[in-house]
Amino acid sequence: MTPSRLVLLTAVALLTPLAPVTSAVAAPRTAADTRPQLALPDPGFENGGTGWSFDPGTGVGEGNVHSGSRFLYLDAGAGKTARQLLVAPRDGRYDFSAWVASAGTGGTYTIRRNGETVGTVELPRRPTYARYTVSRVALKAGDRLEIVFGSGTAWVNADDLMISPAAPADPQISSSDPEVVEMFDWAKRKANSWVQLPGTVGPVDADEHHTSGTGTATYGPTYWAGYANRSAYYSRDMTHQLAGAHLIGLDTENETMLRSYAASATAEQQYFPVWSLNFDARTYLSIDYRNPDDFVREVPAVFELVEKAAQAYLWTGDRRYVDDPVLWNFYRHATEQFIDLHDNAVPNGDVKVAEGTGNGIFSGAASYNEQDGDHLAEAGDTIASEYQAYLAMAVLAQGKGDTALAKKYDRKAADLRKYFNDTWSGTGSGAGTVRAYTTSGTPVTGWGKENSVFMPMKQIIDPGPRNDAYLDYIQAQELGPQGSANIEATTYLPDMFFRNNRADTAWWWMKKIYGEREQQHVNSGQGPDGDYPEVSFTLVSQTVEGLMGITPDAAAHQVTTESRLPSGMKWLRVADVPLGKDTITVRHDGATRTTLTNNARHSSYSWEARFRGAHEWITVDGVRQRARTKKVHGVTYTYATPTVRAGATAVVQVGD
Repeated sequence: MTPSRLVLLTAVALLTPLAPVTSAVAAPRTAADTRPQLALPDPGFENGGTGWSFDPGTGVGEGNVHSGSRFLYLDAGAGKTARQLLVAPRDGRYDFSAWVASAGTGGTYTIRRNGETVGTVELPRRPTYARYTVSRVALKAGDRLEIVFGSGTAWVNADDLMISPAAPADPQISSSDPEVVEMFDWAKRKANSWVQLPGTVGPVDADEHHTSGTGTATYGPTYWAGYANRSAYYSRDMTHQLAGAHLIGLDTENETMLRSYAASATAEQQYFPVWSLNFDARTYLSIDYRNPDDFVREVPAVFELVEKAAQAYLWTGDRRYVDDPVLWNFYRHATEQFIDLHDNAVPNGDVKVAEGTGNGIFSGAASYNEQDGDHLAEAGDTIASEYQAYLAMAVLAQGKGDTALAKKYDRKAADLRKYFNDTWSGTGSGAGTVRAYTTSGTPVTGWGKENSVFMPMKQIIDPGPRNDAYLDYIQAQELGPQGSANIEATTYLPDMFFRNNRADTAWWWMKKIYGEREQQHVNSGQGPDGDYPEVSFTLVSQTVEGLMGITPDAAAHQVTTESRLPSGMKWLRVADVPLGKDTITVRHDGATRTTLTNNARHSSYSWEARFRGAHEWITVDGVRQRARTKKVHGVTYTYATPTVRAGATAVVQVGD
């Protein structure tokens, strides 16, 4: 055999091997569809290449796999191909992805429709696996689809092909800065390539120790959120990916995945949701789940699931988020009984702070920082996430029509924030700010990665010099030798800086993340950093929510905008941003002029156009008027609130 068929790509083992455990939760609710689904007969080549045609010098080998035990190989030298022919059983638009490694250049990955090429990837020299996609291929029933790998100057290996439904939404971007356009276009295509095609039969309980899984199941409407060598999505990842998923139209996937977590948070598990579920949205991933007393759980995730459910509701206006009893019961348990059951070690006076055990992730960790060895009971990322969960409950209760409950949670949020700033976080600044407490009640200061970053990101720190000093401290730590090594943690930094009005720094981090997308991930089985799903999803949301400052309230037919363009970016426009059942188009010209088009056919939207600073005058559609101002999280804004009718465009500009 050639070396291309003998090299073993070793995945980094992050957790100890576990016996597989299957736990039933509520099934995703999708309409029955009996039509055949487009499917690959042997996507991982485990059946020897069923359905593939091989030229001499190509075939299926064992050794350099991405997962499982077999892979497709093409030996060195031009002119060799391996191809598969499918006939589309129904109309649709699809993305076609494959993991490919190549020791040289000249190799190709091509999709053809009825004999015509619709997309080709020119494979670079990359001897370790990376993921390549041909996007948005339209097929009609009966079309002949051909997937073709071509040889190059050296061996080419391929594995784990995947078909995704093309993104239902396709927001378009233009700007004076070509880099943001390139970044956004890359990110939305890459993000959609992680979406599972409902009805696909695939492995369950696949991980670095069971690379082929322990069985199969029919996948629901879900997307990858976590390691690509595991057949599951993770709560921490998917909550951070949720906004980006919405922006490319993955609302069904978001609701299915959130609901699967809500259903898993049983009284037997003290209202902890599980950490990961297989793509069937039914069974718990065995590497993370042993039994109801022994499974991976991290306290911030409980509250982030509540926060992100409210975010999904604000973007979509979907009443399932307030009317579904499975979701609603989870919100109430998470913000009431869960906290009561997990508030034992550190006294907190009149407020309650959920705690971890200090005994590791299988016993309940207080922080997302799994490398923190301080035996933490309370952590900054937990208390900050609890604060945002209270605010989220106020939003959800208001959406449900329960004004009294909404006021109750607003008060709980205000009380917790006051306690945090007056007592919990200590009196120090920067490195002296308390960011956690141990199980013995000892305060912990210094650098805590996630439990440091989440405090300003979730805006629990009062605005002012202390918050500013902590942002400076975090920036210095992240740029130093103790900075986050895992790209997952780095993806939070643009969010943190945008929410604290440091657009230049946030944009710098976005460019750094995008610029390092080809670097190898710390988990060798994951591929490059750009193939960690959180990277692409968050770059999408950081463009729309961060740079564009778009804040939705679809149920109330309201939207707020705020320009956060960095220095040197003269203008930025994003078209067809999904909002409820409609879309909007927003353009910022610098920090003083914003244009909004309501693309709806029937619905009007109330638009709050915000501009930083106190201005004497504001112009709305050419009419100059005295400006109004307000203060939000310590920042003074000048604003106007025009109503934008269906199909209309409004322009708001400030100037003295």
